[in-house]
Amino acid sequence: MSEYWWGRSASEISEYVKNKEISPVEVVQSFLDRIQQVDTKIDAFTQIWSDYALQQARSLEEKIVKGKSPVGPLAGVPVSIKEVICTQRGFTTCASKILAGYRSPYDATVVERLLNADAILIGKVNMDEFAMGSSTENSSIKLTRNPWNLECVPGGSSGGSAASVSAEECVISLGSDTGGSVRQPASFCGCVGLKPTYGRVSRYGLVAFASSLDQIGPLSKNVMDSATTLSVIGGRDPRDTTSVDMPLPDYSERIRKNVDTISMRIGLPKEYFTEDLNEEVKELIMKAVRILEKQGAEIVEVSLPHTEFAVATYYIICTAEASANLARFDGVRYGFRHVDSKNIIEMYKCTRSEGFGPEVQRRILLGTYVLSSGYYDAYYLKAQKVRKLITQDFEEAFQKCDVIVGPTSPTPAFRFGEKTQNPLEMYLSDIYTISVNLSALPAISVPCGLTQSGLPVGLQFIGKHFDEEYLLTVAYLYEINRGQEFGNPPLE
Repeated sequence: MSEYWWGRSASEISEYVKNKEISPVEVVQSFLDRIQQVDTKIDAFTQIWSDYALQQARSLEEKIVKGKSPVGPLAGVPVSIKEVICTQRGFTTCASKILAGYRSPYDATVVERLLNADAILIGKVNMDEFAMGSSTENSSIKLTRNPWNLECVPGGSSGGSAASVSAEECVISLGSDTGGSVRQPASFCGCVGLKPTYGRVSRYGLVAFASSLDQIGPLSKNVMDSATTLSVIGGRDPRDTTSVDMPLPDYSERIRKNVDTISMRIGLPKEYFTEDLNEEVKELIMKAVRILEKQGAEIVEVSLPHTEFAVATYYIICTAEASANLARFDGVRYGFRHVDSKNIIEMYKCTRSEGFGPEVQRRILLGTYVLSSGYYDAYYLKAQKVRKLITQDFEEAFQKCDVIVGPTSPTPAFRFGEKTQNPLEMYLSDIYTISVNLSALPAISVPCGLTQSGLPVGLQFIGKHFDEEYLLTVAYLYEINRGQEFGNPPLE
């Protein structure tokens, strides 16, 4: 096995593959060996497609040798896919018993675009059931561990995606972000997690949790790889009416062009730096801000006054939408069905009671309640009004700055079982990420250091609508001037 290949970035691997300096088969085999070596410790993968990955690699090698068609920007790059994204290959279970064994008849748009870019799909990774959670403890399949400390959670809901990238079992992973589910696990596992503007990436083939909040985004080891991936998966899709028809630049090329001339006004929201923020996290965030200041950034204080209402607003809206979206899982057409029911009502009741885990049931019940007659105006309608106020907070803040910077999560990764008995405490771990989804903004989490106990901390950059180019450039500027590497998780 060659550490040389599974330790490299997407841009390095694709360049070597395109130039015929390395066989894509050799690259894929080294990653499969890596998975075999470390995944028994972290359990990130739910499906490993060894034969399929090698088959893709051989086809790519033949294509390169023949030289008849252009080679894609992710040539030979191993990618893992979150269980919530539809693939014809393997199963799409959403880590739920109710979809155990379900095979999708089609690929999600993002999967099609990865394949067209000559990426190698290496398997699927674990998550919180139906993307509902912040620790990946809600999976019905297995428990995924944080590569930096096996006693800690990897974050959620895209915990398998973050863990697989952090442990270098793949180069890139696709996750989904409804309230921080790409950025928070990226922070916990010490990798980069990008949540694009709502509408920038097609949701066709993403199993819906909360349709007005869900967005697919990449996790990677560095900013440039996330930028390249966004250029591949982004853009208008006629099969998703919420996807927007806007120019999609080559982000990696634009970043390299802009990084030396960019001017920065960076906003620090005073509401993000309260006593609820872990002291070590705060210290590392402020150290990162000083690095940006040395690169010429003007630091200004901004206010997001409705932040305190974000968690309540989010959990009314997302549960309401989940209640509607998950009504389709009833045991009639596909998935798990309770077999000993006496009538159809009992079949519905038993199927959903046994098929959904506790957290999913909790959110369906909450969502059904806030949408019910007599409570709709008091809860759901009011939450939508507060959502508008939160969006206006960002609009006003962006009149004073170009990008907003703060912590991704109030704490580093926590231990298994630490918050499972207190759902509200678990929900508060997304306090800094939720507002971004409510406002449909782009944001990225970039590692900014390790705590004394050796756990990663993420720095969050929040940008203006559809201004991923600027957001990624600032994040890249920080990354290359961070002045330190944090090494790899202690998995050997």
